[in-house]
Amino acid sequence: MRPVSQFLLIVLFVSVCSSLQSAVIADEETPVRVAIFNFPKSGSKGHENLQRFLIPENGFQSTIISPEEIQDGQLKNFDVVVMPGGSGSGQAKALKPEGRAAVRTFVKNGGGYVGICAGAYLASSHYSWSLDIINARVWDRAHWKRGQTQVSIQLTPSGQEVLSNTKSKYNIYYSNGPLLVPDNQPDLPGYEVLASFESEVARNGAPAEAMTGTHAIIRSKFGSGRVICFSPHAETKNGPHSLIATGVYWAANQE
Repeated sequence: MRPVSQFLLIVLFVSVCSSLQSAVIADEETPVRVAIFNFPKSGSKGHENLQRFLIPENGFQSTIISPEEIQDGQLKNFDVVVMPGGSGSGQAKALKPEGRAAVRTFVKNGGGYVGICAGAYLASSHYSWSLDIINARVWDRAHWKRGQTQVSIQLTPSGQEVLSNTKSKYNIYYSNGPLLVPDNQPDLPGYEVLASFESEVARNGAPAEAMTGTHAIIRSKFGSGRVICFSPHAETKNGPHSLIATGVYWAANQE
């Protein structure tokens, strides 16, 4: 975990696809240490996509971490853990209770958590297998398999401050991610909305207009750590990778 004063991040958006082109001015040259979760039969290529741009040239040192390594306490060697796409319940099952407890402890003690799609489901306070590290539930849970398509998201002023000072609206790939809305868990703080969905997909019986206006990117604190969740997939080929990169930087910093 690293204090805010250790670096100043400058992200340059220079392509029509908003692909990440970044420069980091740092008080020290140590990159952000990122653990990317993966396991056999995860059904996800998210770890591969993330390792294409969470690289030393962009200020990151990324490493794949297994459920067994998390259970063994290896998160202590990292600043941030990223839970990518796949299946939230599958991730929870792979982690087992001891692994889920280890992730909670890591974040509570000051580590960062970045959840993407399945990783956002996992972080939520909605399911029996959830980590309960962000006060969010899933809207229209019965129609979670609503489809895959490009959708439009709108950053809030806070989202622009944290994730992008050049654009407020992005087209981004969506694949059955959670429609996030506030939960009411008394032992968790409320979250801050960084982006909402401006368009939707409503297949497989999902009702029209249920998705628009729900929350696409949210952030909060859990203990001394930071949590940021992305429902859509900014890590895929067309990005925008910059949203994930700046989200990882934010999660890596303690106040």
